[in-house]
Amino acid sequence: MPHSSGLQKASRGERGLRPPLRVGVILAEHFTLSAFAVFIDHLRLAADEGDRSRPLHVQWSIMASRQASVPASCEVMIEPTSGFLPPESLDYVIVVGGVLHAGPQIDEATTRYLREVAATSVPLIGICTGSFILCRAGLMKGRRSCVSWYHYQDFLQAFPDQQVVADRLFLVDGPRITCAGGAGAAALATHLIERHLGRAVAQKASQVLLFDRPRSGSEAQPHPPLSETVSEPRVRRALLLMEQNLTRPIAIAAVGAELGVLYRQLRMRYANWLIENTDRSVTDIANEAGFADCAHFSRQFKDAYGLSPSTRRLQPQRAVNGDAARARVFE
Repeated sequence: MPHSSGLQKASRGERGLRPPLRVGVILAEHFTLSAFAVFIDHLRLAADEGDRSRPLHVQWSIMASRQASVPASCEVMIEPTSGFLPPESLDYVIVVGGVLHAGPQIDEATTRYLREVAATSVPLIGICTGSFILCRAGLMKGRRSCVSWYHYQDFLQAFPDQQVVADRLFLVDGPRITCAGGAGAAALATHLIERHLGRAVAQKASQVLLFDRPRSGSEAQPHPPLSETVSEPRVRRALLLMEQNLTRPIAIAAVGAELGVLYRQLRMRYANWLIENTDRSVTDIANEAGFADCAHFSRQFKDAYGLSPSTRRLQPQRAVNGDAARARVFE
């Protein structure tokens, strides 16, 4: 297999010495295309001036144990650009995970390579469910993993003795970095670019891709789901279904009449999150949370939280009485 990328065609004079940032990427079977794409596009934009995409300051290789296309979860195929590169030639080795229950994510040769990297000082990065791959390879012992709230329970079931968080975008724990995927992949790419190339370059990549601002790894994942607080599997599945249909509420009969009250509580919780974290109008928030009538929404909100949506937004410390409000909502 060739050890060069189609994106590594800058002339010898253009490349000069080794660039400040060089990464090797391993794609799991049925990997998440969006996490991979947004991460690599940040590197591409940081690698050169403007939009010329020459790998002058950053280089990346899509590594694999064999020369065969790797399918994303959406069935788009990505061709590897190299075999496994020597760890000492890289600054990071990144594993992009994806679908958990579609068979093995990586082969034995890849597992051996990851263990080889782990024996060096080169950091290993797990993006999306890449953290699961690192854990299965025994490479996260004594270290915390960051996963998406969507896969939090999956992680607990697979690795009950492993530390895990689902309240942030990415986590740096020594030579192990794990990322929740999605917007977290963009935040992590920005973090690495700023570390190696400076803040101005990192901001440029974010701005070209129309991200409003660089985000730190400690920023919360948006709207943590109510389903993750419930242990009963059938109720969790029902709540997840409702969470995925907040704007267009589904018929209560579809998830069981006994869950109707929970559904209303979930929509109210979402509305309160929007009031506290956005500048959207009360009418817009009512519609977003599935309330067709703003006046009805305001009455329901006041019953749940003890004050109107407008008053709630004006509170200087919104956390005041938060526990009491939540208690009323979930009575």
